[in-house]
Amino acid sequence: MTKKDIVLKIADETGLKQADVKLVVQKTFDIITEALAMGDKIELRNFGVFKIKERRPRVGRNPRTGEAVPVPPRRVVVFKPGLEMKSKIK
Repeated sequence: MTKKDIVLKIADETGLKQADVKLVVQKTFDIITEALAMGDKIELRNFGVFKIKERRPRVGRNPRTGEAVPVPPRRVVVFKPGLEMKSKIK
């Protein structure tokens, strides 16, 4: 499912204009992205939690040469589904 599919489904079920729904959906994604970039945790009840996890630096290997390559530390987004989502997916 794409963002466009989400917009179309919401517009069909609510009777709102697609342009208005698209604006709200995009703004929601933008706010979530900005909050995560600042290191905040996003908690959506019954849906799940988005948060940033710090990955430590490590030594990796180049698969072609077998040479050790340093991998720098980085931040990644982690999602943990809520109980309601878990129960619906099982």
